[in-house]
Amino acid sequence: MSPAVEGRRGQERKRPAIAKDLRINERIRVREVLLIDDEGQKLGTIPIQEALQRARDAGLDLVEVAPNANPPVCRVLDYGKFKFDQAKKEREARKHQKQQQLREVRFKPKIGTHDIDFKTKVIVKLLNEGDKVKVSVMFRGREITHPEIGRGLLMRVQENLKDLVVVERQPIMEGRFMNMYLAPLPQKQVAKPKTPREPKPGRVTGSGETSGETAMSAALKAAGVDGAAPEPAAAEAPSAEPAAAEPA
Repeated sequence: MSPAVEGRRGQERKRPAIAKDLRINERIRVREVLLIDDEGQKLGTIPIQEALQRARDAGLDLVEVAPNANPPVCRVLDYGKFKFDQAKKEREARKHQKQQQLREVRFKPKIGTHDIDFKTKVIVKLLNEGDKVKVSVMFRGREITHPEIGRGLLMRVQENLKDLVVVERQPIMEGRFMNMYLAPLPQKQVAKPKTPREPKPGRVTGSGETSGETAMSAALKAAGVDGAAPEPAAAEAPSAEPAAAEPA
């Protein structure tokens, strides 16, 4: 076996575990494939041995990207880099997806007021992070004969957090524990404040001028006509004396 082949097989053993849904190199058990090179160019249907040789000549891997196609589609690429990029994308996607978890905060029946306040703050912190909280009271020995103490303690916590939580399950005995399940309030969409409308300017009504007259003046002005209405001509007054008849 040539040193180049040994070195290549050693590199393949160092690569991450191969995904179950993708086969690479010699794991591809078909006679021919539709090959796409590392530049994204479709090279057509060729025998699998020729496709493997092209991948080796390029120093890359032959990856079966569409095994259910006829013939299967294979692409020449760096499989190690491909898996690294895929894992990076998945990590980035998980950063933006908050998975709600169930956290637990335990109390004892004989607990002081200071400790109750401290653990209540811890519950508030967990709720603000978006997690659900199981609040438990743990009974030891003969303490279990007084479950009302634990119930009263949980109800006190519930009363202190009534504006911050949704009680998914009221206090209930489960073995030597009395548990209560809390969830954060669902985030409500904040309504956008309505911008008050500016009051419409009132219509100008001058001395004896109505809105209709103002609109008419504006229309006449736009038409290039003086808006002032012409004054009617004074009618001539009839003569008091009849006109003298001309002599025949």
